[in-house]
Amino acid sequence: MRSYWNLHKYPILFVIGSMLFYTSFGYDLDRTDYIKLLTLFSGLFFFCYKIIQFEKWNFKFLLVAGILFRLIFLVAEPNLSQDFYRFIWDGELIKNGFNPYLYTPDQLMEQPNFSIANADELYAGMGSLHAKHYSNYPPVNQFFFALASILGGGSVLGAIIALRLITILGDLGVLYFGRKLLQKLNRPSYLAFWYFLNPLVIIELTGNLHFEGTMLFFFVWALYLISSQKWWLGAPLYAISIMVKLVPILFLPLFLKYLGLRKSIFFYALTGLGCLILLTPFYAPFFIDNYSDTIGLWFSNFEFNAGIYNGIKKIAVTFYDAKPWELIEAYGTLVIKVMAIVILLFAFLRKNQSLQTLITSTLLVLSIYFFISSTVHPWYVVFLLGVSLLTDYRFPLIWSFAVVLSYQAYSNPDFKENMWWLAFEYILVIGFFIYEMISKGPKKLYFFKK
Repeated sequence: MRSYWNLHKYPILFVIGSMLFYTSFGYDLDRTDYIKLLTLFSGLFFFCYKIIQFEKWNFKFLLVAGILFRLIFLVAEPNLSQDFYRFIWDGELIKNGFNPYLYTPDQLMEQPNFSIANADELYAGMGSLHAKHYSNYPPVNQFFFALASILGGGSVLGAIIALRLITILGDLGVLYFGRKLLQKLNRPSYLAFWYFLNPLVIIELTGNLHFEGTMLFFFVWALYLISSQKWWLGAPLYAISIMVKLVPILFLPLFLKYLGLRKSIFFYALTGLGCLILLTPFYAPFFIDNYSDTIGLWFSNFEFNAGIYNGIKKIAVTFYDAKPWELIEAYGTLVIKVMAIVILLFAFLRKNQSLQTLITSTLLVLSIYFFISSTVHPWYVVFLLGVSLLTDYRFPLIWSFAVVLSYQAYSNPDFKENMWWLAFEYILVIGFFIYEMISKGPKKLYFFKK
Protein backbone atom coordinates (compact mmCIF):
# COMPACT_ATOMS: atom_id res chain seq x y z
CA MET A 1 0.00 0.00 0.00
CA ARG A 2 2.82 2.39 0.90
CA SER A 3 4.66 1.61 -2.33
CA TYR A 4 1.45 2.23 -4.34
CA TRP A 5 1.06 5.60 -2.64
CA ASN A 6 4.65 6.48 -3.44
CA LEU A 7 4.15 5.55 -7.09
CA HIS A 8 0.79 7.28 -7.53
CA LYS A 9 0.87 10.01 -4.89
CA TYR A 10 0.25 12.98 -7.15
CA PRO A 11 -2.49 11.38 -9.31
CA ILE A 12 -4.29 10.29 -6.12
CA LEU A 13 -4.12 13.84 -4.79
CA PHE A 14 -5.49 15.14 -8.12
CA VAL A 15 -8.34 12.63 -7.91
CA ILE A 16 -9.16 13.73 -4.36
CA GLY A 17 -9.04 17.37 -5.46
CA SER A 18 -11.37 16.57 -8.36
CA MET A 19 -13.81 14.80 -6.05
CA LEU A 20 -13.93 17.84 -3.77
CA PHE A 21 -14.49 20.15 -6.75
CA TYR A 22 -17.24 17.91 -8.19
CA THR A 23 -18.91 17.78 -4.79
CA SER A 24 -18.91 21.57 -4.62
CA PHE A 25 -20.17 21.74 -8.20
CA GLY A 26 -23.01 19.31 -7.61
CA TYR A 27 -24.20 20.34 -4.15
CA ASP A 28 -23.01 23.89 -3.44
CA LEU A 29 -23.19 25.86 -6.68
CA ASP A 30 -25.80 28.31 -7.90
CA ARG A 31 -25.43 28.73 -11.65
CA THR A 32 -25.73 32.50 -11.24
CA ASP A 33 -22.39 32.48 -9.39
CA TYR A 34 -20.29 32.52 -12.55
CA ILE A 35 -16.95 33.23 -10.88
CA LYS A 36 -17.28 30.09 -8.74
CA LEU A 37 -18.53 28.08 -11.71
CA LEU A 38 -15.60 29.18 -13.88
CA THR A 39 -13.08 28.52 -11.08
CA LEU A 40 -14.36 25.00 -10.41
CA PHE A 41 -14.57 24.17 -14.12
CA SER A 42 -11.04 25.42 -14.78
CA GLY A 43 -9.65 23.54 -11.78
CA LEU A 44 -11.32 20.34 -12.90
CA PHE A 45 -9.79 20.63 -16.36
CA PHE A 46 -6.36 21.10 -14.83
CA PHE A 47 -6.85 18.01 -12.64
CA CYS A 48 -8.12 16.04 -15.65
CA TYR A 49 -5.01 16.95 -17.65
CA LYS A 50 -2.65 16.00 -14.83
CA ILE A 51 -4.41 12.69 -14.06
CA ILE A 52 -4.19 11.59 -17.69
CA GLN A 53 -0.62 12.85 -17.96
CA PHE A 54 0.52 10.75 -15.00
CA GLU A 55 -1.66 7.66 -15.47
CA LYS A 56 -2.49 7.45 -19.18
CA TRP A 57 -1.47 3.79 -19.41
CA ASN A 58 -3.12 2.80 -16.12
CA PHE A 59 -6.58 1.74 -17.36
CA LYS A 60 -7.95 0.65 -13.98
CA PHE A 61 -6.88 3.84 -12.23
CA LEU A 62 -8.51 6.07 -14.85
CA LEU A 63 -11.64 3.92 -15.02
CA VAL A 64 -12.17 3.98 -11.27
CA ALA A 65 -11.52 7.72 -11.14
CA GLY A 66 -14.09 8.40 -13.86
CA ILE A 67 -16.72 6.26 -12.13
CA LEU A 68 -16.07 7.89 -8.75
CA PHE A 69 -16.45 11.37 -10.23
CA ARG A 70 -19.83 10.40 -11.68
CA LEU A 71 -21.12 8.72 -8.54
CA ILE A 72 -20.55 11.95 -6.61
CA PHE A 73 -23.55 13.40 -8.50
CA LEU A 74 -25.81 10.41 -7.81
CA VAL A 75 -28.34 12.19 -5.58
CA ALA A 76 -27.65 15.79 -6.68
CA GLU A 77 -30.35 17.81 -8.39
CA PRO A 78 -29.11 19.17 -11.76
CA ASN A 79 -28.16 22.81 -11.31
CA LEU A 80 -27.16 24.06 -14.77
CA SER A 81 -30.26 22.98 -16.69
CA GLN A 82 -33.94 22.50 -15.91
CA ASP A 83 -34.50 20.11 -18.82
CA PHE A 84 -34.63 17.14 -16.44
CA TYR A 85 -38.06 18.27 -15.24
CA ARG A 86 -39.35 17.83 -18.80
CA PHE A 87 -37.59 14.46 -19.08
CA ILE A 88 -39.41 13.18 -16.00
CA TRP A 89 -42.67 14.82 -17.11
CA ASP A 90 -42.54 12.97 -20.46
CA GLY A 91 -41.68 9.74 -18.65
CA GLU A 92 -44.64 10.12 -16.31
CA LEU A 93 -46.93 10.83 -19.27
CA ILE A 94 -45.89 7.62 -21.02
CA LYS A 95 -46.21 5.65 -17.78
CA ASN A 96 -49.79 6.92 -17.49
CA GLY A 97 -50.73 6.27 -21.12
CA PHE A 98 -50.29 9.78 -22.59
CA ASN A 99 -48.41 10.51 -25.82
CA PRO A 100 -45.92 13.36 -25.11
CA TYR A 101 -45.96 14.37 -28.79
CA LEU A 102 -49.70 15.11 -28.78
CA TYR A 103 -50.11 17.36 -25.74
CA THR A 104 -48.20 20.34 -24.40
CA PRO A 105 -47.80 20.60 -20.62
CA ASP A 106 -49.92 23.77 -20.72
CA GLN A 107 -52.76 21.90 -22.41
CA LEU A 108 -52.63 19.01 -19.95
CA MET A 109 -52.51 21.21 -16.87
CA GLU A 110 -55.71 22.89 -18.02
CA GLN A 111 -57.57 19.56 -17.97
CA PRO A 112 -59.44 19.16 -14.66
CA ASN A 113 -58.94 15.40 -14.42
CA PHE A 114 -55.29 15.29 -15.45
CA SER A 115 -53.01 13.64 -12.91
CA ILE A 116 -49.44 12.33 -12.91
CA ALA A 117 -46.93 12.04 -10.07
CA ASN A 118 -45.44 15.41 -9.04
CA ALA A 119 -47.27 17.24 -11.84
CA ASP A 120 -47.14 20.66 -10.18
CA GLU A 121 -43.45 20.40 -9.29
CA LEU A 122 -42.45 19.18 -12.75
CA TYR A 123 -44.61 21.77 -14.53
CA ALA A 124 -43.21 24.64 -12.48
CA GLY A 125 -39.64 23.37 -12.76
CA MET A 126 -39.52 22.94 -16.55
CA GLY A 127 -40.30 26.62 -17.21
CA SER A 128 -42.61 28.34 -19.67
CA LEU A 129 -40.54 27.49 -22.75
CA HIS A 130 -40.97 23.74 -22.26
CA ALA A 131 -44.52 24.10 -21.01
CA LYS A 132 -45.92 25.63 -24.19
CA HIS A 133 -44.32 23.21 -26.65
CA TYR A 134 -44.78 19.56 -27.57
CA SER A 135 -41.92 17.26 -26.68
CA ASN A 136 -38.95 17.42 -29.04
CA TYR A 137 -37.13 14.36 -27.66
CA PRO A 138 -37.00 11.34 -30.02
CA PRO A 139 -38.59 7.96 -29.14
CA VAL A 140 -35.59 6.15 -27.62
CA ASN A 141 -35.04 9.14 -25.35
CA GLN A 142 -38.70 8.83 -24.37
CA PHE A 143 -38.14 5.16 -23.54
CA PHE A 144 -35.37 6.12 -21.12
CA PHE A 145 -37.59 8.80 -19.57
CA ALA A 146 -40.38 6.28 -19.06
CA LEU A 147 -37.96 3.71 -17.64
CA ALA A 148 -36.62 6.27 -15.18
CA SER A 149 -40.14 7.22 -14.10
CA ILE A 150 -41.03 3.58 -13.53
CA LEU A 151 -37.84 2.85 -11.61
CA GLY A 152 -38.22 6.13 -9.71
CA GLY A 153 -41.51 4.95 -8.25
CA GLY A 154 -43.21 8.35 -8.47
CA SER A 155 -40.29 10.19 -6.82
CA VAL A 156 -38.48 13.01 -8.62
CA LEU A 157 -35.21 12.08 -6.90
CA GLY A 158 -35.74 8.42 -7.77
CA ALA A 159 -36.22 9.30 -11.44
CA ILE A 160 -33.11 11.53 -11.35
CA ILE A 161 -31.03 8.66 -9.96
CA ALA A 162 -32.37 6.28 -12.65
CA LEU A 163 -31.61 8.79 -15.44
CA ARG A 164 -28.15 9.31 -13.98
CA LEU A 165 -27.37 5.59 -13.98
CA ILE A 166 -28.47 5.39 -17.62
CA THR A 167 -26.11 8.22 -18.61
CA ILE A 168 -23.25 6.58 -16.69
CA LEU A 169 -23.82 3.29 -18.53
CA GLY A 170 -23.78 5.25 -21.80
CA ASP A 171 -20.40 6.77 -20.96
CA LEU A 172 -18.99 3.35 -20.04
CA GLY A 173 -20.19 2.12 -23.44
CA VAL A 174 -18.46 5.04 -25.18
CA LEU A 175 -15.25 4.19 -23.34
CA TYR A 176 -15.47 0.51 -24.27
CA PHE A 177 -16.19 0.90 -27.99
CA GLY A 178 -14.15 4.09 -28.26
CA ARG A 179 -11.04 2.19 -27.15
CA LYS A 180 -11.82 -0.57 -29.64
CA LEU A 181 -12.10 1.93 -32.48
CA LEU A 182 -8.87 3.63 -31.40
CA GLN A 183 -7.09 0.27 -31.51
CA LYS A 184 -8.56 -0.40 -34.96
CA LEU A 185 -7.24 2.98 -36.09
CA ASN A 186 -3.80 2.29 -34.53
CA ARG A 187 -4.18 5.14 -32.06
CA PRO A 188 -3.37 5.14 -28.33
CA SER A 189 -6.35 3.75 -26.45
CA TYR A 190 -5.84 6.17 -23.55
CA LEU A 191 -7.23 8.96 -25.77
CA ALA A 192 -10.70 7.68 -24.85
CA PHE A 193 -10.14 9.01 -21.34
CA TRP A 194 -10.07 12.56 -22.67
CA TYR A 195 -13.77 11.87 -23.07
CA PHE A 196 -14.39 9.74 -19.98
CA LEU A 197 -12.63 12.12 -17.57
CA ASN A 198 -13.58 15.36 -19.33
CA PRO A 199 -15.32 17.73 -16.87
CA LEU A 200 -17.81 18.90 -19.52
CA VAL A 201 -18.89 15.31 -20.11
CA ILE A 202 -19.21 14.51 -16.41
CA ILE A 203 -20.98 17.75 -15.49
CA GLU A 204 -23.37 17.99 -18.44
CA LEU A 205 -24.20 14.30 -18.86
CA THR A 206 -24.01 12.74 -15.40
CA GLY A 207 -24.60 16.00 -13.56
CA ASN A 208 -27.29 17.56 -15.73
CA LEU A 209 -28.70 14.41 -17.34
CA HIS A 210 -28.25 15.16 -21.04
CA PHE A 211 -28.20 12.20 -23.42
CA GLU A 212 -25.45 13.14 -25.89
CA GLY A 213 -23.28 10.40 -24.37
CA THR A 214 -26.00 7.79 -24.85
CA MET A 215 -26.37 8.87 -28.48
CA LEU A 216 -22.59 8.69 -28.90
CA PHE A 217 -22.51 5.21 -27.34
CA PHE A 218 -24.87 3.76 -29.95
CA PHE A 219 -23.07 5.71 -32.69
CA VAL A 220 -19.58 4.40 -31.86
CA TRP A 221 -20.96 0.89 -31.33
CA ALA A 222 -22.59 1.04 -34.76
CA LEU A 223 -19.40 2.49 -36.26
CA TYR A 224 -17.34 -0.32 -34.76
CA LEU A 225 -19.64 -2.99 -36.24
CA ILE A 226 -19.73 -1.25 -39.62
CA SER A 227 -15.93 -1.04 -39.67
CA SER A 228 -15.82 -4.77 -38.79
CA GLN A 229 -17.84 -5.63 -41.92
CA LYS A 230 -21.01 -6.18 -39.87
CA TRP A 231 -22.96 -3.24 -41.24
CA TRP A 232 -26.28 -5.13 -41.06
CA LEU A 233 -25.85 -5.29 -37.29
CA GLY A 234 -24.67 -1.69 -37.14
CA ALA A 235 -27.74 -0.34 -38.96
CA PRO A 236 -30.26 -0.99 -36.11
CA LEU A 237 -27.83 0.55 -33.61
CA TYR A 238 -27.38 3.56 -35.88
CA ALA A 239 -31.17 3.90 -35.94
CA ILE A 240 -31.23 3.83 -32.13
CA SER A 241 -28.56 6.55 -32.04
CA ILE A 242 -30.72 8.71 -34.32
CA MET A 243 -33.75 8.07 -32.14
CA VAL A 244 -31.87 9.17 -29.01
CA LYS A 245 -30.89 12.48 -30.63
CA LEU A 246 -31.29 13.30 -34.31
CA VAL A 247 -27.69 14.40 -34.97
CA PRO A 248 -26.44 11.15 -36.68
CA ILE A 249 -28.92 11.75 -39.53
CA LEU A 250 -26.42 14.31 -40.82
CA PHE A 251 -23.80 11.65 -41.44
CA LEU A 252 -25.83 9.05 -43.36
CA PRO A 253 -24.77 10.22 -46.86
CA LEU A 254 -21.11 9.95 -45.83
CA PHE A 255 -21.35 6.15 -45.69
CA LEU A 256 -22.06 5.90 -49.43
CA LYS A 257 -18.44 5.59 -50.52
CA TYR A 258 -17.34 3.65 -47.45
CA LEU A 259 -19.92 0.88 -47.93
CA GLY A 260 -20.34 1.11 -51.69
CA LEU A 261 -23.62 1.63 -53.52
CA ARG A 262 -25.16 -1.82 -53.00
CA LYS A 263 -24.38 -2.13 -49.29
CA SER A 264 -25.32 1.50 -48.73
CA ILE A 265 -28.81 0.93 -50.11
CA PHE A 266 -29.39 -1.95 -47.70
CA PHE A 267 -27.77 -0.04 -44.82
CA TYR A 268 -30.02 2.97 -45.40
CA ALA A 269 -33.07 0.74 -45.74
CA LEU A 270 -32.33 -1.10 -42.49
CA THR A 271 -31.61 2.15 -40.67
CA GLY A 272 -34.80 3.73 -41.98
CA LEU A 273 -36.81 0.65 -41.06
CA GLY A 274 -35.32 0.72 -37.58
CA CYS A 275 -36.31 4.37 -37.15
CA LEU A 276 -39.86 3.64 -38.33
CA ILE A 277 -40.20 0.74 -35.89
CA LEU A 278 -39.01 2.92 -33.02
CA LEU A 279 -41.43 5.69 -34.04
CA THR A 280 -44.44 3.39 -34.39
CA PRO A 281 -45.47 3.26 -30.69
CA PHE A 282 -45.85 7.06 -30.69
CA TYR A 283 -47.52 7.50 -34.06
CA ALA A 284 -50.92 9.16 -34.05
CA PRO A 285 -52.79 11.80 -36.06
CA PHE A 286 -51.00 15.17 -35.84
CA PHE A 287 -47.81 13.49 -34.55
CA ILE A 288 -45.74 14.49 -37.59
CA ASP A 289 -47.07 18.07 -37.62
CA ASN A 290 -46.50 18.58 -33.91
CA TYR A 291 -43.02 17.08 -33.88
CA SER A 292 -41.79 18.84 -37.02
CA ASP A 293 -43.12 22.18 -35.75
CA THR A 294 -41.27 21.72 -32.45
CA ILE A 295 -38.02 20.73 -34.18
CA GLY A 296 -38.42 23.69 -36.51
CA LEU A 297 -38.28 26.04 -33.54
CA TRP A 298 -34.59 25.16 -33.07
CA PHE A 299 -33.87 26.66 -36.49
CA SER A 300 -36.21 29.65 -36.40
CA ASN A 301 -36.71 30.81 -32.79
CA PHE A 302 -33.92 29.87 -30.40
CA GLU A 303 -30.55 31.52 -29.86
CA PHE A 304 -27.80 30.52 -27.46
CA ASN A 305 -24.00 30.47 -27.62
CA ALA A 306 -24.00 31.10 -31.36
CA GLY A 307 -20.82 31.83 -33.28
CA ILE A 308 -21.05 33.07 -36.86
CA TYR A 309 -24.75 33.85 -36.43
CA ASN A 310 -24.03 36.45 -33.75
CA GLY A 311 -21.59 38.21 -36.06
CA ILE A 312 -24.11 38.27 -38.90
CA LYS A 313 -26.86 39.43 -36.55
CA LYS A 314 -24.72 42.28 -35.21
CA ILE A 315 -23.94 43.53 -38.72
CA ALA A 316 -27.53 43.12 -39.97
CA VAL A 317 -29.15 44.87 -37.01
CA THR A 318 -26.56 47.67 -36.75
CA PHE A 319 -26.10 48.58 -40.40
CA TYR A 320 -29.23 47.30 -42.15
CA ASP A 321 -31.93 47.79 -39.48
CA ALA A 322 -32.83 44.10 -39.64
CA LYS A 323 -35.49 42.82 -37.24
CA PRO A 324 -33.94 40.07 -35.02
CA TRP A 325 -37.08 37.89 -35.06
CA GLU A 326 -37.22 38.03 -38.86
CA LEU A 327 -33.48 37.50 -39.20
CA ILE A 328 -33.35 34.28 -37.19
CA GLU A 329 -36.22 32.73 -39.13
CA ALA A 330 -34.54 33.49 -42.45
CA TYR A 331 -31.17 32.42 -41.07
CA GLY A 332 -32.58 29.09 -39.86
CA THR A 333 -33.83 28.31 -43.35
CA LEU A 334 -30.44 29.27 -44.79
CA VAL A 335 -28.62 26.97 -42.33
CA ILE A 336 -30.68 23.99 -43.52
CA LYS A 337 -29.83 24.73 -47.17
CA VAL A 338 -26.14 25.32 -46.43
CA MET A 339 -25.84 22.08 -44.47
CA ALA A 340 -27.53 20.11 -47.25
CA ILE A 341 -24.88 21.39 -49.68
CA VAL A 342 -22.03 20.78 -47.21
CA ILE A 343 -23.12 17.20 -46.54
CA LEU A 344 -23.43 16.42 -50.25
CA LEU A 345 -19.99 17.90 -50.95
CA PHE A 346 -18.41 15.82 -48.20
CA ALA A 347 -20.28 12.71 -49.37
CA PHE A 348 -19.28 12.94 -53.03
CA LEU A 349 -15.99 14.87 -53.13
CA ARG A 350 -14.09 13.37 -50.22
CA LYS A 351 -12.43 9.98 -50.34
CA ASN A 352 -14.51 8.38 -47.58
CA GLN A 353 -13.50 4.81 -48.45
CA SER A 354 -11.25 4.58 -45.40
CA LEU A 355 -12.54 4.51 -41.82
CA GLN A 356 -10.23 7.35 -40.80
CA THR A 357 -11.49 9.62 -43.56
CA LEU A 358 -15.11 8.72 -42.85
CA ILE A 359 -14.80 9.66 -39.19
CA THR A 360 -12.94 12.87 -40.07
CA SER A 361 -15.78 13.77 -42.44
CA THR A 362 -18.37 13.33 -39.68
CA LEU A 363 -16.29 15.58 -37.44
CA LEU A 364 -15.95 18.35 -40.03
CA VAL A 365 -19.62 18.23 -41.06
CA LEU A 366 -20.80 18.52 -37.46
CA SER A 367 -18.24 21.26 -36.74
CA ILE A 368 -19.48 23.37 -39.63
CA TYR A 369 -23.04 22.91 -38.43
CA PHE A 370 -22.17 24.04 -34.91
CA PHE A 371 -20.12 26.99 -36.18
CA ILE A 372 -23.08 28.37 -38.17
CA SER A 373 -25.90 27.29 -35.86
CA SER A 374 -27.89 29.82 -33.83
CA THR A 375 -28.10 27.45 -30.85
CA VAL A 376 -25.12 25.53 -29.43
CA HIS A 377 -25.81 24.41 -25.89
CA PRO A 378 -22.62 23.35 -24.02
CA TRP A 379 -23.60 19.68 -23.97
CA TYR A 380 -23.78 19.62 -27.79
CA VAL A 381 -19.97 19.78 -27.85
CA VAL A 382 -19.80 16.38 -26.11
CA PHE A 383 -20.59 14.43 -29.30
CA LEU A 384 -18.07 16.49 -31.25
CA LEU A 385 -15.44 15.79 -28.59
CA GLY A 386 -16.05 12.03 -28.68
CA VAL A 387 -15.71 11.84 -32.47
CA SER A 388 -12.64 14.09 -32.54
CA LEU A 389 -10.60 11.74 -30.36
CA LEU A 390 -10.76 9.22 -33.21
CA THR A 391 -9.13 11.76 -35.55
CA ASP A 392 -6.09 14.05 -35.71
CA TYR A 393 -8.12 17.07 -34.62
CA ARG A 394 -8.14 18.52 -31.10
CA PHE A 395 -10.09 21.77 -31.46
CA PRO A 396 -13.20 20.11 -29.92
CA LEU A 397 -11.09 19.37 -26.83
CA ILE A 398 -10.29 23.09 -26.66
CA TRP A 399 -14.00 23.81 -27.14
CA SER A 400 -14.97 21.45 -24.32
CA PHE A 401 -13.19 23.89 -22.01
CA ALA A 402 -13.90 27.19 -23.81
CA VAL A 403 -17.65 26.49 -23.86
CA VAL A 404 -17.68 27.33 -20.14
CA LEU A 405 -17.67 30.98 -21.28
CA SER A 406 -21.27 30.56 -22.47
CA TYR A 407 -22.37 29.81 -18.90
CA GLN A 408 -21.82 33.49 -18.14
CA ALA A 409 -25.36 34.08 -19.42
CA TYR A 410 -26.71 32.24 -16.36
CA SER A 411 -25.35 34.98 -14.11
CA ASN A 412 -27.89 37.45 -15.55
CA PRO A 413 -31.52 37.30 -14.37
CA ASP A 414 -32.78 37.50 -17.98
CA PHE A 415 -30.05 35.13 -19.29
CA LYS A 416 -28.67 37.88 -21.52
CA GLU A 417 -25.47 36.78 -23.22
CA ASN A 418 -22.24 38.77 -23.18
CA MET A 419 -21.07 38.97 -26.79
CA TRP A 420 -17.45 39.61 -25.74
CA TRP A 421 -17.30 36.29 -23.85
CA LEU A 422 -18.82 34.46 -26.81
CA ALA A 423 -16.52 36.21 -29.29
CA PHE A 424 -13.50 35.10 -27.28
CA GLU A 425 -14.83 31.51 -27.15
CA TYR A 426 -15.32 31.27 -30.91
CA ILE A 427 -12.14 33.12 -31.84
CA LEU A 428 -10.23 30.61 -29.71
CA VAL A 429 -12.02 27.54 -31.12
CA ILE A 430 -12.27 28.56 -34.77
CA GLY A 431 -8.74 29.93 -34.63
CA PHE A 432 -7.42 26.58 -33.42
CA PHE A 433 -9.59 24.81 -36.01
CA ILE A 434 -8.05 26.91 -38.82
CA TYR A 435 -4.56 26.30 -37.42
CA GLU A 436 -5.13 22.53 -37.46
CA MET A 437 -6.59 22.63 -40.97
CA ILE A 438 -3.57 24.53 -42.29
CA SER A 439 -0.93 22.60 -40.36
CA LYS A 440 -2.16 19.20 -41.48
CA GLY A 441 -2.36 20.07 -45.17
CA PRO A 442 -4.47 18.48 -47.91
CA LYS A 443 -2.96 15.01 -47.67
CA LYS A 444 -3.51 14.75 -43.95
CA LEU A 445 -7.08 15.94 -44.51
CA TYR A 446 -7.64 12.99 -46.86
CA PHE A 447 -9.30 15.04 -49.58
CA PHE A 448 -7.37 13.22 -52.27
CA LYS A 449 -6.14 10.10 -50.53
CA LYS A 450 -7.85 6.80 -51.31
